[in-house]
Amino acid sequence: MADEKSIFLGASRKPDDSYQRPEQLLLQYGNRHGLVTGATGTGKTVTLQIMAEGFSNAGVPVFCADIKGDLSGIAMKGTAEDFLVKRAEQIKLDPYEFQDFPVIFWDLFGQQGHPIRATVSEMGPLLLSRLMNLTEAQEGIMNIAFKLADEEGLLLLDMKDLQALLANIAERADEIGARYGNVTKPSVGAIQRTLLVLEQQGAKNFFGEPALKISDLMRTARDGRGAINVLAADKLMMNPRLYATFLLWLMSELFEELPEVGDPDKPRLVFFFDEAHLLFDGAPKVLVDRVEQVVRLIRSKGVGVYFVTQNPLDVPETVLAQLGNRVQHALRAYTPREQKAVRTAADTFRPNPDFDCAKTITQLGTGEALVSTLEAKGVPSVVQRTLIRPPSSRLGPITPEERRKLVLESPVAGQYDEAVDRESAFEMLQKKAEAARDAEAAGQENSGGSRWTIPGFGGDDAPQRSGSRSPAPRRSNRQSVTEAAVKSVVRSVGSSLGRAIVRGILGSLSKGR
Repeated sequence: MADEKSIFLGASRKPDDSYQRPEQLLLQYGNRHGLVTGATGTGKTVTLQIMAEGFSNAGVPVFCADIKGDLSGIAMKGTAEDFLVKRAEQIKLDPYEFQDFPVIFWDLFGQQGHPIRATVSEMGPLLLSRLMNLTEAQEGIMNIAFKLADEEGLLLLDMKDLQALLANIAERADEIGARYGNVTKPSVGAIQRTLLVLEQQGAKNFFGEPALKISDLMRTARDGRGAINVLAADKLMMNPRLYATFLLWLMSELFEELPEVGDPDKPRLVFFFDEAHLLFDGAPKVLVDRVEQVVRLIRSKGVGVYFVTQNPLDVPETVLAQLGNRVQHALRAYTPREQKAVRTAADTFRPNPDFDCAKTITQLGTGEALVSTLEAKGVPSVVQRTLIRPPSSRLGPITPEERRKLVLESPVAGQYDEAVDRESAFEMLQKKAEAARDAEAAGQENSGGSRWTIPGFGGDDAPQRSGSRSPAPRRSNRQSVTEAAVKSVVRSVGSSLGRAIVRGILGSLSKGR
């Protein structure tokens, strides 16, 4: 059985078909990442559930996405169903105790949990371009926008800030193009239209303040158990690009904010990527490289990353090579691609002379899996055919009433529920435009005579007679003393946020690495 240094996953099958040898995941190698794969209906969600339970009982906070709503049951105590009790007896799980777990529900749309928000500046131009599927030229304009925001002290917090800045860039296309390269109004317009689509899909709920504090994902309950953060992702799956971008942003924020801890006795946080293939579908190579880099380096921050997906081929080889703890449920081998997936999965395990790994993968029953975890000195264990233990919490979803009660009693209740709209780029640019209009109107009034003139009959276009007052100088692009003072204040305030504005969510990782 599990002890304070390990998580009990199940019991491996002996040659006589009995289950005796316990299969465990050592907490000291929990930050060496992992992979849970298998066809639909083979038990991946239950495996994720019992792993989350084990980490929570060990005092390790967990973050995971709930794709179908089934995982929400982890917040409630399980019941002694016959098939669960029988499973516990088969693997000699004694005592088999039921318990609920400290759960915090989150939802990007704020409907089934606390809203999660991030500012546009935190997201950065790289991930925004990925989210919006921008062309190379459009991505260049996005980078220019972030550069200008930093130079001019404009805070990019929500979508209307970015929309206002892009409109300003279109108006100043010639000026900006001379400094940073060609900026075309059609390209800016295409970005604006894409932003409108994202807004209609609900992305505007994600961008804004108050932004999520990473520390709120790393809470522990009063009894010492780690909080299990469950993201409601059933609606989010209707926009898989937003889902993938959000998870990449979250992992990158963890990397940015957490200090180096080396190899702790147990992880500081465990992160489950369900439907992991969505992270890599259609992703450019540079983004896949960044993901691989984050996965490799975030281990030293004490964070374990576990990918959950149907097919091991869904995960690039460079990422797959970083995953030390593996649970492989049954795969089907009807098509050439599925047959290749079976061979790939079998080849990644340390062989067991008692059975043919590739053949066994296609014969596993529901709740069975091939398991290989890291043993002493980080060496992968020999793969074992394992019957996964039953969960201690409820199987299946909770009711809407139960969810509402848990959200109201959450330790972060009231912190994120109401959006905050403080002064940022939208308001700053709006004030600047109004000031320009007022100055223009004042200049016309001070010119004397009628506001409307006919060329050659007075006004600004009338020729000046010899000896008369010299014409007023043409307005320059230089700022007035007042404007300079205002910009100085803005820049002094914005300097503390400069790093957050200019860094790309994943692009910043190249610094010093």
